[in-house]
Amino acid sequence: MGRVQDKVAIVTGAAANPSLGRATAMRLAGEGAKVVVTDVNEAGVKDTAAQIEAAGGEALALVQDVTDENRWKEVINATVERFGRLDVLVNNAGIAVLAPMSELTLDDWNRQINVNLTSVFLGCKYGMEAMRQSGGGSIINLSSVAGLIGLQTCTAYGASKGGVRLMSKSVALEGAADNIRCNSVHPGVMWTTMQAQAVGSDKPEDTDVSPDRVPLGRLGTAEDIANAVLYLASDESSYVTGTEVTVDAGMTCQ
Repeated sequence: MGRVQDKVAIVTGAAANPSLGRATAMRLAGEGAKVVVTDVNEAGVKDTAAQIEAAGGEALALVQDVTDENRWKEVINATVERFGRLDVLVNNAGIAVLAPMSELTLDDWNRQINVNLTSVFLGCKYGMEAMRQSGGGSIINLSSVAGLIGLQTCTAYGASKGGVRLMSKSVALEGAADNIRCNSVHPGVMWTTMQAQAVGSDKPEDTDVSPDRVPLGRLGTAEDIANAVLYLASDESSYVTGTEVTVDAGMTCQ
């Protein structure tokens, strides 16, 4: 039996390759979960679902703008209609609006907060409703090391990710009576399409992973995050809620 055998999971932001969302969806499916993958990128999310099914898993691909409240209701309803329940929600979808404070516009700020923070609020709100009907569940919210420490050009990004961290703790408290757990995951420097865009290069070696910045001296992979999410989604973490799991090669130890 897999570690999340027969659990039903939603993973948002699951289109890009490589990405945390796609790797997480495939990892959960590989351990027995039925996975609903969503993204604004229809072709990409359909490809993720196809990859899961080609490996023997079961997946449903849905187009979703995570800032749209009504679409969240539709995605939750479609999940329950297809699979009968919701056990795991991975709020992964996000963007990085990186700019010095002096160059950051109000539109930039609002877009960053809406995609990275408001969407997580919506996912938790409507995901919890479905989980109550299923007897509980696990919500995993993707934050960042930028939600733990200050980083240059990350004013809006860090605010959104710090908000995810603290909101996850409140959700954990509110969900406890219904056996709904909620935790945040904080990646460090991982090689994904978002990281490639941030450094303006498709070459991993162009990312600074010097030991004074990243103590282990290497890039993380999307699979490193997927493994952490798998633990939090599984019953192995049944006594873990309201905390943050940092996967950062020691960045925040300094």
